[in-house]
Amino acid sequence: MTTLTGTQAIMSADTLRGDKVRNLAGEDLGKIEDFMLDLDTGRVRYAVLSFGGVLGMGNKFFAVPPEALSLDEENECLVLDFEKERLKDAPGFDKDHWPDFADAKFGQQVYQYYGHQPYWS
Repeated sequence: MTTLTGTQAIMSADTLRGDKVRNLAGEDLGKIEDFMLDLDTGRVRYAVLSFGGVLGMGNKFFAVPPEALSLDEENECLVLDFEKERLKDAPGFDKDHWPDFADAKFGQQVYQYYGHQPYWS
């Protein structure tokens, strides 16, 4: 579901879950698995991106600042301005061992890697 008001677009998280993520070169970077919400502020703190593997096996997961993603409505995907090779070295985790998303040190590391300033600092 998408709601347009003026120049703002509001979408349900379920609409974006499973969407492909590509970089500016059009390379496939994976798909959105989930969103982590900051309940104190009501903001999305991270988008969870899965990358690699075959048929869901061996995927690596990444927390990505939502500010690093943009919507490509024409191609029905999200865009992360990041080279595929560099994503392989990003701080990640596997599906059975998720990090403590409330840990400020983890958040600083993630946001810094993607070149963004955490909104909470």
